[in-house]
Amino acid sequence: MAAPLDDDIESNNQDYYSLLNVRKEATAEELKASYRRLCMLYHPDKHRDPELKRQAEQLFNQVHQAYEVLSDAHSRAIYDIFGKKGLEVEGWEVVERKRTPAEIREEYERLQREREERRLQQRTNPKGTISVGVDATDLFDRYDEDFEEMPGGGFPHIEINKMHISQSIEAPLTNSDTAVLSGSLSTHNGNGGGNINMTVRRVMSAKGWGEVEFGAGDILGPLIGLKVFRNVTPRCFMTAQCGLQFSPRGLRPSCSLMTARHLDQNTMGYLQWRWGPNSAMTTSLVRDTKSSHFTLALQLGVPHSYLMMSYQYKFQDEDQTKVKGSVKTGWFGTVVEYGAERKISRHSILSATVSIGVPQGVTLKIKLARANQTYLFPVHLTDQLLPSAVFYATVGPLLVYMAVHRLIVIPYTQAQKEQELELQRKSSATDIAKKKQEAESAVLLMQESVRRIIEAEESKMGLIILNAWYGKFVSDTSQKQEKAKVIDVTLPLQCLVKDSKLILTEASKSGLPGFYDPCVGEEKSLKLLYQFRGVLHQVISADTESLRIPKQSHRIESES
Repeated sequence: MAAPLDDDIESNNQDYYSLLNVRKEATAEELKASYRRLCMLYHPDKHRDPELKRQAEQLFNQVHQAYEVLSDAHSRAIYDIFGKKGLEVEGWEVVERKRTPAEIREEYERLQREREERRLQQRTNPKGTISVGVDATDLFDRYDEDFEEMPGGGFPHIEINKMHISQSIEAPLTNSDTAVLSGSLSTHNGNGGGNINMTVRRVMSAKGWGEVEFGAGDILGPLIGLKVFRNVTPRCFMTAQCGLQFSPRGLRPSCSLMTARHLDQNTMGYLQWRWGPNSAMTTSLVRDTKSSHFTLALQLGVPHSYLMMSYQYKFQDEDQTKVKGSVKTGWFGTVVEYGAERKISRHSILSATVSIGVPQGVTLKIKLARANQTYLFPVHLTDQLLPSAVFYATVGPLLVYMAVHRLIVIPYTQAQKEQELELQRKSSATDIAKKKQEAESAVLLMQESVRRIIEAEESKMGLIILNAWYGKFVSDTSQKQEKAKVIDVTLPLQCLVKDSKLILTEASKSGLPGFYDPCVGEEKSLKLLYQFRGVLHQVISADTESLRIPKQSHRIESES
């Protein structure tokens, strides 16, 4: 349940440990010593200038907030596990003050579950399908020798001969109970009907769930159904379903039983038995890998028996392109299908399939899936196997897609990406400007303290920071055209010197007083030139690397 929070933690770039410059394992004494030192530095009463006083108050409050959290064992445990966002979760004030991280996580997950329950009450998860069947046989049948042209028409006659609309919404009742309301309307050649269904599902355990269905329609009559799912073993599950239809011709019972088993990591085997108006026994084998999807199915039943095989190849590209083909043969005839599928935007997938069958003829199926809505457009081209119909059904959608993709989709997606990048740049620039202002304010407040520290260190030939730079350095000759992004941090580091020593912990230096991140998202390092005992030293340290100076290995003379 803590997963949703983890993504937010990454975006929170203020580190309390870095702000106080202490280790994550820092003791209460270390925290107090660092806090007192920063309080002396930033205390508002030390400054008479109104602007400096305001800046000091802001920095003083940040330091005080960091110390309050880290000095309290309960708050510190929450912060260590979940970051600042974890402290903002409602309900901690009434939680017993646990001490172990395991107990803290348990309490947090309980609060998250309560918040998730409130979210469930507002979620309906709507799903829908719209199918529009088009009869375009007049496009090709008019060129058949036996075709008789209808009077008064020079243009082919294309009509919509069937439609189907279905919609469903979910209404979570509790964490384990969900109600689903669904309905559909269909029409074909002027005749239509509809039905409405109500399903209540309960998750009984991690191994199974059950649901009860009630339905009513204007053709078949009321329906009562029961469905149960159960994980039998870690590699095998089973589904049982039974129903009772109250039709004008009497009661029509039905039931089905399906069992499935993992044959290996990528392969599933299914066996299904159905009894009722369309009794049948079906077995299938499904293999799904990263690059392909294969299905083999055999059904023996009344009135339909068939053998079906399909294969889908998945390209490993950004648009998730797939090409597929299948063949199905049985008492009804033989159908061959081939097609392609591609992601055209962040939430939309477009596919086209050509179906060639005997005696069905040639049909082009266009499908657009966007979020939870699906739009289907089956276009029936001819009742016969005409090569021209197959050619145009294959080439036509491809040419249209290429034209639309190049003229509309690509410009639209590029404009969206540029807009998002511009928003990110503005947001990043605003954040950097704010952090830069805070860092500059901190440096102004440090100047008097730094002057005293330098005087004390010079008197004993101690540690003097001559130059310090933080950010992204460009040293590779192949990257000379790229501008270095660094800031001067000489004063902030000198302010951290104590007893001729400078100790930086294993945390991003951007959180230190007087620092900010000049190049968000890029690798950074810290470069120092310092003097100790009258000898020059130099060191380059990675952003999150701990650093202790002075060190003998940093001497410039030793490198010559």
